[in-house]
Amino acid sequence: MSPLNRRRIANFKANARGYWSLRIFLALFAVSLLGGFIANDRPLVMSYKGALMFPVLFNYGEDTFGGFEATTDYLDPSIADEIEAHGWMVWPPLRYADQTTELAPLTPLPSPPTWTATPELCATWAKEHPAVSGGPDKGCAKLDTMLLGADINGHDVLARLIYGFRLSALFGLTLALVSSVVGVAAGAVQGYFGGWIDLIFQRFIEIWSSLPSLYILIILSSFLAPGFFVLLGILLLFSWVSLVHVVRAEFLRARNFEYVNAARALGLSNFRIIVKHVLPNAMVATITFLPFIVSASIGALTSLDYLGLGMPPGSPSLGELLNEGKSNLNAPWLALSAFVTIAGMLTLLVFIGEAVRDAFDPRKAVL
Repeated sequence: MSPLNRRRIANFKANARGYWSLRIFLALFAVSLLGGFIANDRPLVMSYKGALMFPVLFNYGEDTFGGFEATTDYLDPSIADEIEAHGWMVWPPLRYADQTTELAPLTPLPSPPTWTATPELCATWAKEHPAVSGGPDKGCAKLDTMLLGADINGHDVLARLIYGFRLSALFGLTLALVSSVVGVAAGAVQGYFGGWIDLIFQRFIEIWSSLPSLYILIILSSFLAPGFFVLLGILLLFSWVSLVHVVRAEFLRARNFEYVNAARALGLSNFRIIVKHVLPNAMVATITFLPFIVSASIGALTSLDYLGLGMPPGSPSLGELLNEGKSNLNAPWLALSAFVTIAGMLTLLVFIGEAVRDAFDPRKAVL
């Protein structure tokens, strides 16, 4: 590793707020990637009549357990009793996936967190659901724990936050990466060649940036089925412009440097000069802006989901959960859960971006 990169890493670590924000974000992102093993309505591993099964990875029909040819509902008391009578099951910490519906909620939906339930409420729930609770005197003993309650559709809020964090992070990282590639390529061509190419590109970017992106998005959403890659493509149409001006300025500054002229004199192609000699210097600005682009991409997805123009209904979307909280003011756990998750994620990314900016600042030095 070069001394310059060692100095940059040291500067990044010296910013304790950004360094710990990166570690926390990576830890949360890793947890969300393993969401299927943390929050799921299928057992992680089970044994039935001597056969070892992994429902979290493979589908087993209900006829395997003496039922019909249908998808197995492992939360069904009859299926659970059948498996327990002939084997055992190991469940994830949360027995709910992002689409799992609670058929016997503690209260009319949206349901509050189960840890807030009073003995009187548990007794009422047990009387109303004797098949689940095991009898009117059992209370909430067999009620699956919902630490953050359930939303209007009976979905566990904590499970949807885990899956929603993963969806938002993957979307933001993918959009930032693709838009950075397109923006860097466009800015490199503009800044390196200059002249008429730069002039035409600049006029095109000015016109393109002035288009009403929200109205165009509404029009495209009216005849395109919403989805991850559809939204990615639509937002990519406008997000790539953010890096063009920065990269263009770096290439305009460096294209007549002595080492670039020397490379031209040696007969190197323009493509090789751009990629090998000029682009590494321009990448400093790109990497510095990358965390802020990720946070902007996550914010755009959340806003579209909040407005109903984003992911398909039922997707584990933080924006949709925030909209449910706005529509159900009597269930403050919905809005608070979504707000804390979104605000925490964006705050971590901003702190990381500040630390990266300081790491690449030549005026910064570790004391």
